[in-house]
Amino acid sequence: MIGMRKSAVILLVLTLSGCKLGPNYKRPPLTVPDQYRGSAPDLSNQPGTEPFAEMKWESVFEDETLRALLQEALTNNYDMQIAASRIMQARAVVGETRANQLPSLNGSFGINYQRNSLALNGPTIYGAEIQLSYIVDFWGKFRRATEAARAQLLASTYARSVVQTTLISDVATAYFQLRQFDYQLDFSQKTVIADKDILRINTINYNGGEFAITDVHQAELLVQQSEAQVISSEQSIAQTENQISILLGRNPGPIARGFALIDQPHLATIPIGLPSALLERRPDVRQSEANLIAANANVGVAKAAFFPQIPLTGLFGAQSTALTSFLQGPATVWSVAGEIAQPLYAGGAIRSAYNLAWAQRNEAELTYKQTVQGAFGDVANSLVGYRQARLFRMKIEEQTNTYQETARLANVRFTGGATSFLEVLVTQQQFFTSELQLAEAWNTEMQSYVQLYQALGGGWQP
Repeated sequence: MIGMRKSAVILLVLTLSGCKLGPNYKRPPLTVPDQYRGSAPDLSNQPGTEPFAEMKWESVFEDETLRALLQEALTNNYDMQIAASRIMQARAVVGETRANQLPSLNGSFGINYQRNSLALNGPTIYGAEIQLSYIVDFWGKFRRATEAARAQLLASTYARSVVQTTLISDVATAYFQLRQFDYQLDFSQKTVIADKDILRINTINYNGGEFAITDVHQAELLVQQSEAQVISSEQSIAQTENQISILLGRNPGPIARGFALIDQPHLATIPIGLPSALLERRPDVRQSEANLIAANANVGVAKAAFFPQIPLTGLFGAQSTALTSFLQGPATVWSVAGEIAQPLYAGGAIRSAYNLAWAQRNEAELTYKQTVQGAFGDVANSLVGYRQARLFRMKIEEQTNTYQETARLANVRFTGGATSFLEVLVTQQQFFTSELQLAEAWNTEMQSYVQLYQALGGGWQP
C-alpha cells in the first residue's frame, strides 16, 4: 500500500507539472470601423440609448399576433429542435473527451474449475482483480482536446442562436408579406365593386345612346384588371400562409392576423450602437470564433503526438479456492507499473496530422475574419436599405395620392362630358398600379426593418 501511495503522489506531480503544447488562443487582429457606413450621428447613438440589437424581439415587434407566431415558431420549429439536439451532442462529446484526463478503473471476477487426468476433481479457483490505468497528460494532449470540445459546444450554442435570429427574421418577413397581400386583396376587391359600378353606368348610357361602345369595353378592362389582381392576391395569401405554417412547425393552414401593414409600429430612427459591439452581438461571428478556438486547440493535440506518452497502471487482485479467503495470505497480489512510449517512425503520419491541424486552424481564422467583414457589410447594406425603403415608401405614398386625385377629376370631367372615358381608364389604371406599389413599398420598409435587426445581431440574448 505504501508503494501505491508513492505512485499516486508521482502521478499527481506529473500531472501538475505538465504543460500544454500548441498555441494559446488569442483573437486575431481585426480592422473594425469607427462607425458603420451609411450611419449618421444622431441621438440614437448617444450613451444611455439602448442599441437596437439589444432590444428583445418582443419589444421590436409590437403586434401581439406576430409575437404569438414568433413564440410558437421558437417552440415548435424543427430547425430549432435540431439545433438544440446538436448542443446535447456537443455536451456529450465534452464529457467523453474530458474523461480521458481521468484514470480508468476496471474490475473483473472469474471462476476457474480445473480438472486433469491426475486430479479428476480439481479445485475450483475464484479470482478477482481491480486494475487502474492512467495516461499522464504531461504534454496537455487531453486538456487541449477538452478545450477543443468545449469550444465546439460553444459553437453549437451560437449555431442555435443563428437559427433563432434567422427564424425570427423569416417569420416576421413572411408575416409582413402576408399583410401586404391582404392589403392588395382588400384594395382589389373594393376596386372590383367600384369598377363594376362604372361598367353598369356606362352600359346604361350606351344603351341610351349617350356613350360609345368603346366606353363599355374600356370599363370592362378596369373590371378585368382588378379581378385578375384579386385572383393573384388570393394565391399569394394561401402560399404565404403555408410558408408561415411550416416555419411554425404546423401543417399548412390559415394564419391569424393582427395590425394592418400600414399600422405596424416601428422605429423611424434606429439606435445602431458601435461597430465593435458587433463582434459580441452577432451569433454567427461568435460561432465562427468558437470554431477558431477549437481548431487552435487541435494544433496542441497534434503536436503532443510527437512526444512520448506516460501510461501508468496499478493492479490489485486475489485468488482462492474459497470465496471467504480472497483477501487473506499469499492469495493476494498487487503491482504498479509505468512506462514511456515514444513514437519512432510512422511514415510521416504524425507530421502530416500536425500540418493538417495548422492548415485547418489557418482556414478557421480566415473564415472568422471573413464572417466579421460580412457582418459589417450586412449592417451597412441594411442601414441604407431601411433608410431608402422608408423614403421610397413616402414618395410612393405621395404619388398614389396624386393618382387618386387625378382619377377622381378625370371621372368628373368624363361625367360632365369634357373628356372621353379613355382618360378615366388611364388614370384609374395608374391609381390602381400605384396603390399596389404602395403596399409593396410598405412591405419593403418593414422587411428592411427586420433585416437591420438581424444584421445587428438582434433576436437572441447572450
